[in-house]
Amino acid sequence: MTTILGLAGSLRRASYNRGLLRAAAEVAPAGITIELGSIDDVPLYNGDLEDAEGLPASVQRLQGQLRDADALLLVTPEYNGGIPGVFKNAIDWMSRGEGLAHFREKPVAVIGASPGGFGTILSQNHWNQVLRRLNTQPWFGGQVMVSRAGTHFDAERNLVSEDLRVQLATFLDGFAASYRK
Repeated sequence: MTTILGLAGSLRRASYNRGLLRAAAEVAPAGITIELGSIDDVPLYNGDLEDAEGLPASVQRLQGQLRDADALLLVTPEYNGGIPGVFKNAIDWMSRGEGLAHFREKPVAVIGASPGGFGTILSQNHWNQVLRRLNTQPWFGGQVMVSRAGTHFDAERNLVSEDLRVQLATFLDGFAASYRK
């Protein structure tokens, strides 16, 4: 069984990217489990807080999930042409202490959904700088950039487009196949 830690980069319960992550868990091919992680309780990074109290429990939980996962799936919104601050903040916290070692050589794929016409191409490209710095193994063998997301999701942000569900399953299968031994 292959386990992929999935993180959505929005704090909104009814975000398109949370819906895309849920859909990934639903359509994951046999032998692949998407474990849903959450950045909801990760505080803003503050070195003084880290020095005084150590890593927050929410960060320790994410670090453990990352350590135990075979791969990482980032489901990213795009805010002002880049990475959402809350998402980058969570990854920054996760890389603290022994967490940095959990990123090394970890296969990572990035997907995303946006109400705009370009999907999340700028945000996905922006993640490449961060993933390189963390010494991960980004996968470039496929793309899922959902543009005009409102036409593909229902009011509860469930992915209703069968074509996109098939595309997502194919993407996940290719991603897992790229690092399976």
